[in-house]
Amino acid sequence: MELNACAAGPRLKIGISACLLGQEVRFDGGHKRNQFLTEVLGPHVEWVPICPEVEMGLGTPRETLRLVRVPGSQGLRMITTRTGVDHTEGMNRWANRRLEALARDVPDLSGYVLKKDSPSCGMERVKTFRSSGAPERSGRGLFAAALMARFPTLPVEEEGRLSDPRLRENFIERVFAYRRVKDLFKPGWTHGHLIRFHTAHKMSLLAHSIVKYRELDQLVADGQSKPKRELRAAYERLFMSALAIPSTPRRHANVLMHMLGHLKKKLDAASKEELLNSIEEYRTGIVPLIVPITLLRHHVRVHSVDGLTEQVYTEPHPRELMLRNHV
Repeated sequence: MELNACAAGPRLKIGISACLLGQEVRFDGGHKRNQFLTEVLGPHVEWVPICPEVEMGLGTPRETLRLVRVPGSQGLRMITTRTGVDHTEGMNRWANRRLEALARDVPDLSGYVLKKDSPSCGMERVKTFRSSGAPERSGRGLFAAALMARFPTLPVEEEGRLSDPRLRENFIERVFAYRRVKDLFKPGWTHGHLIRFHTAHKMSLLAHSIVKYRELDQLVADGQSKPKRELRAAYERLFMSALAIPSTPRRHANVLMHMLGHLKKKLDAASKEELLNSIEEYRTGIVPLIVPITLLRHHVRVHSVDGLTEQVYTEPHPRELMLRNHV
């Protein structure tokens, strides 16, 4: 089982709202092409584009839609803004069929990027309307809701939030981690494989949540007493929920200091001081995370320190993406 995010192999498959790739499927016949997704991330992944509104048959151009809270109706309704046509049931039926086909035809899907503010694709804070009063930003697009219910551990993000460097790095880390955990649990996996996987992700998990790392640690320790299917489901769910908690400079600094502790007997005084200074400069915002990570990775490689050489934390995603240059 290869744990290196940069190992050669097929590109990860990520679902995406088709308009973000430049496809002219918006209600007005336009698109919302996203430069980071198409030019930076694109060469490293295989996109699986979907436009719910077009695929369900609404066509382009088309009347705009909005989410409405109708008195006496359960959940949000997706209704055209001018003529008042209710497309809720049609969208829900189409979404269920499309997602089952996606699960069947793209079993190695590793993430999904949604279009913000869309009544079909918006992940959060989509405008919702009532018969009176100002709209509220409290909704989720109908397709987005169905997607997240059908694939509860799949990394999902919307393109607006990816403009935040920390959220962007977190999403890409989760995408690659999701693929690794799915590969771990392919037929024939053993408890030994799980132990190796969990050990290799120790520092990554600690950078997100000490509490959830300890829960996972206990789950692995008790693993042989559980049915394999139950263990797999519990580990995947808890592992992905841990990584969904954004890291902070303080947590990263603590992990870096922890790793330095494994190196202290190997380094001379000058090298130790240099690494300590780079961690402190990162913690105080003077340099990005890539600076202490690069220095640490160098010392780990030179000294082949047991417990550190297999840690995914030092390279959880392709370095060409330069995500840690900005956090």
